[in-house]
Amino acid sequence: MEKNTILAIVLSVVVVLGFYFVQGIFFPPKPSLPANGSVPVGASAPGTGNAAAVVPADGASAPGSAAIGPAGSGAAGPSVEAGELNDPAGETGPLAESAPVSEQRVVINTEILTVTLSSAGGDIVSWKLKEHDDKGEPVEMILSGGTEAHAFSVAFGDQNAPPVDALFHVRRLSDYSVEFYRNFTLFPGGPSPGRFTLTKRYDFKPDEFMFELTVLLDGGYSVPGFDFTTENSGNVSHAAYTLITGPQIGPSFEKLDQRYEYRQYITYTNGKRRLEKINDERPNIINSRPNWAAIAGKYFTLIAIPYPAQYDMVFSARPEPGLVAASRLYIIRPPLSTSRAEDTYRFYIGPKNQESLAIYNNGKNGFNLQNTQLIEAANTRGFLSPLERVLKWLLLIFYRIVPNYGVAIILLTLFVKVIFFPLTKKSSESTLRMQAISPKIKELQAKYKDNPQKMNTEMAELYKKEGYNPVSGCLPMLLQIPIFFAMYNLFNNHFDLRGAMFIPQWIPDLSLPESVYHFSDFRLPILGWTDIRLLPFIYVGSQLLYGKVTQTPDQQNNTQMKLMLYAMPLIFFFILYDVPSGLLIYWIFSNILTLVQQLAINKYLAPKRAAQAAAAREPVIAPRKRKKK
Repeated sequence: MEKNTILAIVLSVVVVLGFYFVQGIFFPPKPSLPANGSVPVGASAPGTGNAAAVVPADGASAPGSAAIGPAGSGAAGPSVEAGELNDPAGETGPLAESAPVSEQRVVINTEILTVTLSSAGGDIVSWKLKEHDDKGEPVEMILSGGTEAHAFSVAFGDQNAPPVDALFHVRRLSDYSVEFYRNFTLFPGGPSPGRFTLTKRYDFKPDEFMFELTVLLDGGYSVPGFDFTTENSGNVSHAAYTLITGPQIGPSFEKLDQRYEYRQYITYTNGKRRLEKINDERPNIINSRPNWAAIAGKYFTLIAIPYPAQYDMVFSARPEPGLVAASRLYIIRPPLSTSRAEDTYRFYIGPKNQESLAIYNNGKNGFNLQNTQLIEAANTRGFLSPLERVLKWLLLIFYRIVPNYGVAIILLTLFVKVIFFPLTKKSSESTLRMQAISPKIKELQAKYKDNPQKMNTEMAELYKKEGYNPVSGCLPMLLQIPIFFAMYNLFNNHFDLRGAMFIPQWIPDLSLPESVYHFSDFRLPILGWTDIRLLPFIYVGSQLLYGKVTQTPDQQNNTQMKLMLYAMPLIFFFILYDVPSGLLIYWIFSNILTLVQQLAINKYLAPKRAAQAAAAREPVIAPRKRKKK
């Protein structure tokens, strides 16, 4: 080839390259919205004030538009098996330009979990616990409202920015790992659009409720950093992105209260656990940069561990369509001044029990975590918590002896009664002693009714002379009150009682109220009951019988005491009608055992009572006066 020909080719290439270079600088192509006219993914919705707009690099529509077809209608595409790459033919990796045309579902099966992920946003749409049931089905931890729930979404901006719902490419890395990636184009208002890749990688373990989520932003040389500005109600905030956990954790529930189900918002910072107070009207921003944060229900919890702890967190309990109550956790990534960032998060979604959480303290887990104190999400607090832990330990011992939690509750109740028997016996003896000196007390009260100070002094002298301590009769009752409240917390929240059967067909779950008849689509007027329950009626009978046996003779003629005897059990009947059956079993057998105990004490004290009654009937013979000689 001649030199002139070669020179002409080289000059032609230089001219063409220079033309495209100048055109790219001074006449950049204008971005176009999706054909359906919707707001671009991650772009500013009207009134949000986002300074930057983000669209998929290929310009494809987001799920829900007519261009998507099956994914937009909610139908799932084929699942992606391990080792497959669902990219269209000819794609070579994350920087490929063509867009997925349908939604893909990826199913991760471990020994204890079934997790379903969607290529729409690269989110988790289902998290089922294989070992735990909810109405005959595995517990679903990601609850959907009016639309299908998407958990662990990414939004470009703070918690007010819309989550990314574009279709991602899927790469199944192994049985327990999957990666979603997608190119996006950034329009910061400058002459040159920047392009970056968002990658979300999920890594699971075969036998753990924790997984690892890696979020990668890679802008190469075209994006100097990530700072998405969001304006909401006049407040401007800056963030690279926000990770959103989901609308609600499971299992399903009818209402939130301390008896049936609740939500606690917990942070753990520098060795201190804190219960956050959440406003239902607006999100609650946590600026303490906690080591971890949790949304805890009665038996299950979601715990987020950002590494390093340099993120802001936001709890939200604002109502959402189709949900009885919503609870979201937002993790806000501060702005980035670099073109690449790789962030790793770990999330625990599973039982709120010490056995499952303790492994993240001792390092016996697939992530080599130690001293995380995740167990604090399950520990109870308050001055009764040590007593509750002791009772729980005893309950587990009895369960190992007889593997039925209903029987274990009865054995624990028996154990407590045996421990307190000496005090109960002393209390009964004190009551008998009180009955003996009761006439003298009444005499003093009548004699010094106009001088209360003198009356108290004389009564104190009488108690000292007779060797009687008024507090001794109340002490056993005062000591058993903390036991009752600790038992209530234990039976109302102990995870192992969930789904624990006592009597088949009648009491299949000690953590729930039992039922002998259910009204279909009907509630009793005023009371609102949907079931006829037997245990509350047994409780009332045991309480009335217990009160009758333990009633003293002076109480039988007291109108107020009679009212207490009959009215209080009836009041508690309505209060305890819907409590967990485990608690009622404890209370019923406590009454029965106390009744038997009291009968035995009465038999023991019968001779003393007879002697006391005989002494009261004997006439008092005054000494004869000697006659003076």
